[in-house]
Amino acid sequence: MSSKPAAARAPTRAQARQLEQLRARLLASTHWDAEYAGSLSNHLPMALAALHRLGASDKRLADYTERYTPRLHPAPAIETWPAGDPWRDRFGDPHAWPIYRSLFRQWLSHEGIADVLQQVLPPLVQGCGAAAFHGMIRVAYAFEAVAPEALADGLAYWACRWMDLGPAQDVPAGTAPVRDPGKLLPALAALAPSHAPLIALRMFDAAQLRGFDAAVAPLKIDEDTLPRLARLAAQRYARSGNFTVLHLVTSAHALRVLLPFIDDGAPAVAAYWRAYAAGVVAAREVPGRAAALLDWPVLQQAAVASDDDHLVKLVDACRQEQAAHGGAPDWQRAASRAVQDAGRRGGATRAVKEPAC
Repeated sequence: MSSKPAAARAPTRAQARQLEQLRARLLASTHWDAEYAGSLSNHLPMALAALHRLGASDKRLADYTERYTPRLHPAPAIETWPAGDPWRDRFGDPHAWPIYRSLFRQWLSHEGIADVLQQVLPPLVQGCGAAAFHGMIRVAYAFEAVAPEALADGLAYWACRWMDLGPAQDVPAGTAPVRDPGKLLPALAALAPSHAPLIALRMFDAAQLRGFDAAVAPLKIDEDTLPRLARLAAQRYARSGNFTVLHLVTSAHALRVLLPFIDDGAPAVAAYWRAYAAGVVAAREVPGRAAALLDWPVLQQAAVASDDDHLVKLVDACRQEQAAHGGAPDWQRAASRAVQDAGRRGGATRAVKEPAC
């Protein structure tokens, strides 16, 4: 299920200068803690990388940073990882971010990005629902920006918020395997969702429900599973505008970016499906009619002008996924929904208060 990463095309001089400006801003963003206001995820590095890819100028990145950072807290001092301790020993320990930052910075400096990702992603992806997928999303953006310090921080955040949702389930004997995940959504929607305040907490609660394993197990994992899940998330978001479903769209994009570094992709996709299914239960989704289709230049312009970190990331992820998968404009319609909903809330440039993540 895996293919090796393709060689990147050499950037133009202007693109290289813009990329260096982005990397400088991502390096500066490492001065901030991974979370704020208790346990809300710091979206600044992800939003900066998405804005850059959408065509934002360095001045726009500076403006966005100035507006976003007042909510953040300075990062705690980096602590040294104890020599000889197994690197997985602190998985899921939210206090371990400072010590994981040290570990991953050293690891990346000695072995390089590709080698480290190939070693750490298989175990990390088993807890990919960490912080409502934001660990994985942070890592994907930092990797694409080739920003080692931001990548170390993303890996550290993923590790310290790693969330065990239980092992992937085999298709039960006598049960016909299902290739279309959409056919399993009714069984998931029938489960009673948690009312916990954070998406990740509701996902964890969902995975403990009686009936969750039975609803998840029939999906047959193959090379087309992730594209199906990605398209399904886009279709569902286009019809509902649901905030939790938005994270299924952006996380599917992140896993597609990182999957080439995992030699055996099937266990990774199986773990992601389990977290994705928990997200479906957590969403409390109310589907409606799909949004009208807007042109990509309109969507990009709206996202670049927006101070809503989730809108920025969604439009960027949708643009990348549409280019990767093609076919029906499902991701374009999802991005259109986000922009139109933002307009109804008072304009795409207004930061939005959503359920906590």
